[in-house]
Amino acid sequence: MKRIFKGPWLWIVLAVVGVLVALQYLAPNGGYDEVETSTMESYIAQGEVKEITFVGGDQVIQATLDSGVRDDGDKVEAYWVDGQQQGIIKQVDQQIADGAIEKSNSKIAKPSLLGSILATLLPFALIILLFLFLMNQVQGGGGRGVMQFAKSKAKLISKDMPKTTFTDVAGCEEAIEELEEIKEFLQEPAKFQAVGAKIPKGVLLYGPPGTGKTLLARAVAGEAGVPFYSISGSDFVEMFVGVGASRVRDLFEQAKENAPAIVFIDEIDAVGRHRGAGMGGGHDEREQTLNQLLVEMDGFDVRGGVILIAATNRPDVLDPALLRPGRFDRQIAVDAPDLSGRHQILKVHSRGKPMAQDIDLLSVARRTPGFTGADLANVLNEAALLTARANQKLITNTALDEAIDRVIAGPQRRTRLMSEKEKLITAYHEGGHALVAAALPGTDPVHKITILPRGRALGYTMVLPDEDKYSQTRSQMLDSLAYMLGGRAAEEMVFHDPTTGAGNDIEKATALARAMVTQYGMTETLGAIKLGDSTSEPFLGRDMGHQRNYSEDVAAKIDEETKKFLAHAHQEAFEILEENRDVLDALVLELFDKETLDKEQVARVFEPLRRRPERPAWTGSDQRHPSAIPPVEIPQWIKDRAAANAAAFAASNGDGPKDTEEGQNGSGAILTPPGSGGDVHGDPGVQGPGTQLPPH
Repeated sequence: MKRIFKGPWLWIVLAVVGVLVALQYLAPNGGYDEVETSTMESYIAQGEVKEITFVGGDQVIQATLDSGVRDDGDKVEAYWVDGQQQGIIKQVDQQIADGAIEKSNSKIAKPSLLGSILATLLPFALIILLFLFLMNQVQGGGGRGVMQFAKSKAKLISKDMPKTTFTDVAGCEEAIEELEEIKEFLQEPAKFQAVGAKIPKGVLLYGPPGTGKTLLARAVAGEAGVPFYSISGSDFVEMFVGVGASRVRDLFEQAKENAPAIVFIDEIDAVGRHRGAGMGGGHDEREQTLNQLLVEMDGFDVRGGVILIAATNRPDVLDPALLRPGRFDRQIAVDAPDLSGRHQILKVHSRGKPMAQDIDLLSVARRTPGFTGADLANVLNEAALLTARANQKLITNTALDEAIDRVIAGPQRRTRLMSEKEKLITAYHEGGHALVAAALPGTDPVHKITILPRGRALGYTMVLPDEDKYSQTRSQMLDSLAYMLGGRAAEEMVFHDPTTGAGNDIEKATALARAMVTQYGMTETLGAIKLGDSTSEPFLGRDMGHQRNYSEDVAAKIDEETKKFLAHAHQEAFEILEENRDVLDALVLELFDKETLDKEQVARVFEPLRRRPERPAWTGSDQRHPSAIPPVEIPQWIKDRAAANAAAFAASNGDGPKDTEEGQNGSGAILTPPGSGGDVHGDPGVQGPGTQLPPH
C-alpha cells in the first residue's frame, strides 16, 4: 500500500480524474442559462420565445427570448422527461402558427471530440496501467520502474549503515582468517601480486543453519572498505525467462564499474542447483541464470578486484561447474563451534547485558554442546527476557539454566497436571535411563534429570561428555543402545506394562543399531561393508534418494543383526536395573521430592551404584587377534609443545587459564544419542539445537 502512494501512478490517476471533472463542469454550453421546465413552458405559452431548438438525446430545450423578458440574458435552456415533450411541441406549433416564434429547429446531440477520444482510448489505457501494475508486483515492487525490471536488485552497503566487524564474530577463527586475507588483498593487492599470488575469485561459505555465514559476510562488508553488493539467490529467479541472466550481467557490470568490490549472494543454492537434475528435467530459467553466473565468474579479471562470496547450507546440491577452481576457489566450512568457540560467542552476545558476578561463561559453554551461534544468542536473549519478566536487574545462573532448558526442550508446562501414577511412571522411566547411563563405562555423565513437563515432553534426561568427541567406538555405541532402552526396561520391570513414552527411544535406538550394521560394519556376520547407496540424486527426495544395492537375503541378515543389537541392549539394561533396584528406587524418591536433579545431586544418589566393567576387545573376526602391544607413548616434549600452543591460542582469544577444575580441562562437550537434551520421555518431537533426529 505504501508503494502505491509513493509511486507516480496515484498522481496520474488523480490528474486524469481532475481533467474529466473540469471538462464536465467547466466546458462552455453556448451561453444558455438553465431554467425550470415550467418556466420554459410559461415563456412559450406567453409568446415570449423568438427561437427554439429541441436537442434529442440530451432532452434539452434551448430558447432565445424576446428582448427585455429577462434581465440575466435572452438565452435559456430546460430539460424535459418522457411524456412532457408532446404538450410542449403543441404549444410551440401554436406559437409558430401565431407568428410568435420566428425559428424552430430540432437536432441530435453529438459527443465532443475529447469525449470520443476518451471513450476510445480509456479502455486501452486501463489495460496498460493494469499490465504495468502487475509487472511491478511480479518484480517485487520497491518503486522500481518497469524499464528497470531486468536490472540487478542487489543492495549496496553504504558507509552510513551500521557496521559489523570481525570483532563481532567468534567461534569460527579459520573462516575469519580466510576472509581477512581477502580484505587485505583488496586493500594491498600489490603485496600478493609481487609474489605471483592470485586472490580467489570466489569464496563459498557452507555449514548448518545458524553458524554465522551471513554474519561473516556482514563483517567483511564492514571491514573491507570497498563497495559491497548484497543479494539473495532467490532475487535472480523470476517467472519471465531471461530476467535472471540479465540481472546477473547487470550485477557484475555494477561491480566492475566500482572495482575493487565484493559481491555477496546469500542462499546461492536457490540459483546454483545442479543442472538437469530431478525427475522432470532441469529448470530452464534457473539454468540460464546459472550459466550466466558461471560465465561472469570465470570471465571477469582477477586484477579488477571483484570477489564473489556466497553462502549456503546445501553444498551437496550445487552444480559441480560452480565449485571448480577458477570460480569458487576457496570453500570454507562454518560448523558448530567447539568449547572455546562457544565461550567466545557467549562473550560477544553478553555485551550490553548485566550479568551477575558469579556467572562463568565457560561453564555455560560446557553446558551447551552442539549449539550454534544463533542458539547461544537465543540462550542469552531468553535469559534476559526471563530476568526482565522477574523484575530483576542482573542475569543470574538460574535464569541461564532455565534459558538453556527452554532452548533445548521448550518452555516448562506448569499448567499440565499429571496424575500421581503417570508422574511415577515418568520418574522410573527417566531414572532407568540415568541409572543405565551411569552404570556403563562408555556413556557420558548424567547432568540433569527432570520429571517436569517441558515443551511437548513429560520429562527428560540430559547426558553430556566431559570432552569434545568427534567419533564413537563400538563399545560406546553398545552402551548408548542400552542407555536408550533403559526407560523401557524400567517400565517393564516395575510396572509390568510398558507405555508409549519409549517410542522416541526405540526410534533412535533402531536408527543407531541399523547404522552400526549398514554403515559402520560392526557385525561379524556381514563384516566391514557399506550397505545401501546414499549418494544418489538429491532432488528425488530423501526417501527416494537412498537406493538398496543388496539382495533380499542380505536385507534379512541386516534386520536380524539389527534385532540382535536391540535385544542384547534391552536385556543388558534390564539386568543393570535389576542389580541396582535399590538405587533406582532412591533416585525416584529424590525426583518426587525435588522434581529436578543436577549433576551433583545425581552423583550422590549413584554412590552405591554397581557399575559394569569394560567390554571385551572386538576385531570382527576370530582370525584377527587383538595386539598385546599398547599404543605408542607420546613423548612429554610433544605434550608440552601442544599445551603451549593451546595456551597461546586461548590467550589470543581472550581465554585465560582458569583455576577451577573445569578450567583445567581444555576440551568441550557434544551431545550424545539420543540427541541434544538427552532422552525425551512422552513426545518424540522434542529435538535440541544442532541435532538432526530421524524423521518421525
